[in-house]
Amino acid sequence: MIVSLYNALSKSVQPVKPLTEGEISIYSCGPTVYNTAHIGNMRSFLFADILQRVMRVVGGYGVRWVMNITDIDDKTIADSAMGSSSWPKELGAQVDDSMVNLRRLTEYYSEMFLNDIARLGIERKHFLAMPRATDYIDEMRNLTQKIIDAGYGYVSGGSVYFNVAAYRKTHTYGRIFHVDMENFREGVRIDADEYDRDSVSDFVLWKARKGNEPFWDFTVAGENLPGRPGWHIECSAMSKQLLGLPFDVHTGGVDNRFPHHEDELAQCCAGYHIVEQATFWCHGEFLEVDGGKMSKSLNNFYTVTDLLERGLDIRDVRFSLISGHYRNKLNFTFDGVVAAGKTRIRIQQLIWQLLKKTNLKSYIGSDISVLGEPLFLQQSVYTALAEDLHMPRALAELFSALPKIMIAELDISQATQYLEVLWGVNCVLNVWEFTEQIFAEIPEHVAKIASARWLAKSEKRWADADALRDEIASNGFVMKDGKDGYTLEPVP
Repeated sequence: MIVSLYNALSKSVQPVKPLTEGEISIYSCGPTVYNTAHIGNMRSFLFADILQRVMRVVGGYGVRWVMNITDIDDKTIADSAMGSSSWPKELGAQVDDSMVNLRRLTEYYSEMFLNDIARLGIERKHFLAMPRATDYIDEMRNLTQKIIDAGYGYVSGGSVYFNVAAYRKTHTYGRIFHVDMENFREGVRIDADEYDRDSVSDFVLWKARKGNEPFWDFTVAGENLPGRPGWHIECSAMSKQLLGLPFDVHTGGVDNRFPHHEDELAQCCAGYHIVEQATFWCHGEFLEVDGGKMSKSLNNFYTVTDLLERGLDIRDVRFSLISGHYRNKLNFTFDGVVAAGKTRIRIQQLIWQLLKKTNLKSYIGSDISVLGEPLFLQQSVYTALAEDLHMPRALAELFSALPKIMIAELDISQATQYLEVLWGVNCVLNVWEFTEQIFAEIPEHVAKIASARWLAKSEKRWADADALRDEIASNGFVMKDGKDGYTLEPVP
C-alpha cells in the first residue's frame, strides 16, 4: 500500500516514493543526553517509531532507521562541567578531566533513555544504528572543511561559522521553515546551539573551546582550532555516513524545523554539493500537559519513571501518546491515560476471546489468507494509517468494527483471520499481547495492602499511599487506579 506523508519542503501531503526500490531510509533526531527525557520528548520518538512501523507493515518496505544520540552540545557540556548542580549524585564525584566527566554523564543518561524507550515499546531491533555524536568527530571536521572550501564557511575567533549571506546567493535558506529574512543580520555570528527564528545570522559549525571544556583539535589553513562541533553539523555528517545522501525521510519535533533542520539542509547542500539531504521532512507536534506547557515549576513535568511510579500501565501510556494525529498537539492528562487504558483493553479482551475460540495459547502472525469482513477491516485501518499516519481514523475504523465481531458465530478459520488482522495492527501499535489470559490469584496480604492504599489515597495521605504502592510492587503486583476503584495485576 502506498504511504503518504506531509512534507515540510512542499507544505503538502505527498506519496512516498522510495529512492531505493523496496526500502525506506529514515533519520530521526534523537535525544540530547544531558538529563532524563520527559514524555514530551517521548512523543517525538514514538511518532518516528509509528512511522517506521507503518512503512514496514502497511507499505511493505524494508526500513533502515537511524536515530542519533547527541552527547556533545551546550547542554551536555554545561551539565558535566566541574561543580555543576545538575551532576547526578549516582555517579559519585567528578574527576579532574572534562572529557571523562562528559562521557560519564552522557553514558548514564543514554542508558536511561534506551531503557525508557524500550519500556515504551520502541524496539532496538528496528534500528540500523543509534550513533553517538562523539564517535563521528572526524566526519564533522571533514564536512566543516568542505563547507569552508566551497566558500560558505569562515574562521573567526577560533570558531568556524556558516556564511548564510554567501549561501543565499546560490541557494534558498528557509525551505523547511519560513524564516524572516528581513531580520537577517549579516556579519552577526551565533555561538549558541539553539536560537530563535529572529536570530537569523551566521551559525557555528565548529565551536572554539572555552575554559576547561572537552575539546578536539581541528586544523584549518595551518591554524589549530581546539574546540568541538556545533550541534547542527552532527546530524548532517552522521546521516551522510550512515544512510548516504539523499535519504527518504528525516523526522524530528516541530521545534527542530528551525534552526536545526534548516541548518542541517544548508550544510549538506553547501558541503556535499547535493540538492536535497532528504526527500521528506516530517515533524511531530508538541505534547501539552493538562492543557498547557509542561514545566517543572508547574509540577507537571513527567518522565516515564514518574508515570510508572504512579501505577500507570506503560502500554496505556504508549497508547495514549500515539492515539492522536502526530501533526496535532496532544493534551496529556492522567484521566486521559486511564481512558486510553479502558479503550485498549477492549481489543485485548477480543484477542483473548479469539484465542479461546481457536484453542490457541498464543498467536504469531502468519501468511494465512484474510478474506471477507476481516479483510475489509484490515484494509480500512491500513488505509487510514497510509494517509499521513492518521491514527485517530485508524482507531475509529478498528473500534467501530467491534460490535460486528460476534465470537460465537465465527468458525475457527474466521477467528484466526481476525487474529491475523489484529496481529498486523499491533505490529504498528505494539500495545496488545497475543497470549491467553491468565488469572492471577491475589494473595490476601496484598489485597489488604491495596485496600489500605486506596483509603490513604482517598484521605489524601499521599506519602502513605506511595509507600503502600511500593509495598504492593515489591510483592509482584501493580495497582491501577480508576475513578471508582482499582485493580490489581501481576507485574508483566
